[in-house]
Amino acid sequence: PGGPGAPGPGGYRGWGAWQGPPPAAKPGVIPLRPLGVGEILDGAVSTMRAHWRTVLGISLSVAVLTEIVVVLLQGLVLNESVDTEALDDPSATVGELTRALSDTMLSSGVVLLVTLLGTIVATALLTMVTSRAVLGKSVTIAEAWQDSRPQLAKLFGLTLLIPLIGVAIVAAGTLPGLLIALAGASEAGAGLAVLGGLGAGVAALWIVIRLSLASPALMLEKQGIKKALTRSAKLVRGSWWRVFGIQLLAAIIANVVASIIVIPFTFIAGAVSGDGVTGFLDSTGELGWTFLIVSGVGSVIGSMLTFPITAGVTVLLYIDQRIRREALDLELARAAGLPGHGPTPPGASGS
Repeated sequence: PGGPGAPGPGGYRGWGAWQGPPPAAKPGVIPLRPLGVGEILDGAVSTMRAHWRTVLGISLSVAVLTEIVVVLLQGLVLNESVDTEALDDPSATVGELTRALSDTMLSSGVVLLVTLLGTIVATALLTMVTSRAVLGKSVTIAEAWQDSRPQLAKLFGLTLLIPLIGVAIVAAGTLPGLLIALAGASEAGAGLAVLGGLGAGVAALWIVIRLSLASPALMLEKQGIKKALTRSAKLVRGSWWRVFGIQLLAAIIANVVASIIVIPFTFIAGAVSGDGVTGFLDSTGELGWTFLIVSGVGSVIGSMLTFPITAGVTVLLYIDQRIRREALDLELARAAGLPGHGPTPPGASGS
């Protein structure tokens, strides 16, 4: 008498069956616990679905403005000032080839800089949107801009600094071989330069991945550039392969999505404008306005879909690493106002 009774299908009556740990709270787009790869990718897509007006509004606005600037630069300035005909001329002198290469690099650099600026603005705004989406809170474009604007200059510097670090490492690895080659031992120098470049490339990749979470650290923790780099290195330590794999997977998905959109528009632009594709592939013909505009529409659509994926995955990966290392899930639960986690601390945010 007074015992638990006979066992039943669900366990002993009166004691209750062991149901395992309770499911993690999910106030927003992800559960507040360490995340799997699929949950990180799903969280980025869920942010697009749950806050589509803000997310697509930011992505579309930035993509349109960026593409307008690129098209105008290519149509009004670069087509007139860049001369690359010497690249297809077998009789061109070294000076002509040098000028043609310089013009090509200048043209590509200008377009890359404009695109980079647009990407930085989109990343900053979408970082704020994703961090709020984790808490189940919405944010307007104006609010995202207000939160991110003070950090934009730092984010621009950080975005330039990380690839420059990688380039500097590769340059340092190839320099000894190049110096030996210039000294007269061309074969030995070339071999050493190749080996040094390969080794330095591996080291550069390792460093770049270690620093890949610096952007959300800078934006969400309101850090300076140096502190953000240190935070990223700390968060990635011991999880390099996981961070690398998830970042690589997200990049592949984003590029596949962009290619599905951009490539058909490029061929449509070529068909509509006549020899636009030929000029584009040869890098010697002028790109007509029709080609630039039609292909630009494809670029806008591609960017509108890929900006949220890449930015969202990076932010959620950063949050996941902090949950694993710093129990950020408890702070997020308090910030979301979940019962049983105490009052929201003053100044708490989604970071």
